[in-house]
Amino acid sequence: MVTGYGVFYTTLFKIQFVPLIRGMDMDALVVRDLHKRYGNIEAVKGVDFSVKEGEIFGLIGPNGAGKTSTLRMICTLLTLTSGSISVCGHDVSKEPDEVRKIISYLPEDAGAYKDLTGHNYLKFMAGFFADGAEAKAMVERGIAIADLGERIDSKVDTYSKGMMRRLLIARAIMPSPKIAVMDEVTSGLDVINAFEIREIIRNIAKSGVTVLISSHNMFEVDILCHRVAMINDGRVVLMGTPSDLKEQYGAQNLEEVFVKAVMD
Repeated sequence: MVTGYGVFYTTLFKIQFVPLIRGMDMDALVVRDLHKRYGNIEAVKGVDFSVKEGEIFGLIGPNGAGKTSTLRMICTLLTLTSGSISVCGHDVSKEPDEVRKIISYLPEDAGAYKDLTGHNYLKFMAGFFADGAEAKAMVERGIAIADLGERIDSKVDTYSKGMMRRLLIARAIMPSPKIAVMDEVTSGLDVINAFEIREIIRNIAKSGVTVLISSHNMFEVDILCHRVAMINDGRVVLMGTPSDLKEQYGAQNLEEVFVKAVMD
């Protein structure tokens, strides 16, 4: 049985990702006047932001601010109520299949098949994207990203939460997407595991993959992201580099910036 966002990945399984060509100061993602309604509730109320190729960009804000709904619309998991999203030049509403070829999504509650070893799980997933030597190379890439040592051959149900997260990040990145979207990627991890996951994300971005992360952890976003957009009540209230935002508000950290921005 396919877990979590299986419908999304089942759609992607037969798609072969193309090699990444990194541009200079080009937009990998453009979100304009994005709205999402659930019945009478408007969760996203006109969100605007763009992300450059190879950038680590953070969406931050409290629970219920509209972060996850925004990510799911970007990844074609939710339909837009109105507005537009462009992923590497492809319109999410008009070309969802093209978007799915170049994007990878790792939700907060993603899981893996617990009866498989980490190695076999990566082999299983790679089989949906490629075969032969290409699939083998993809698995080797996944093993290198996960960096679990001998534990890659242990069953997934013996993994700690940190090990599981490393495996899932490897699964998301091994097909070489152009954009990786990650929701609360270090949620619930201890200090060491969170540090290691952030290092993995930095290395992914250095390889040319654009990374969009959502988090309510202001410290993490401060030290990890090139730029951030702060969302509150379905709207972007601030956007910029962490250092510029802290200077603008005379604050020591992004948490203080956010509080001042919301209260102004």
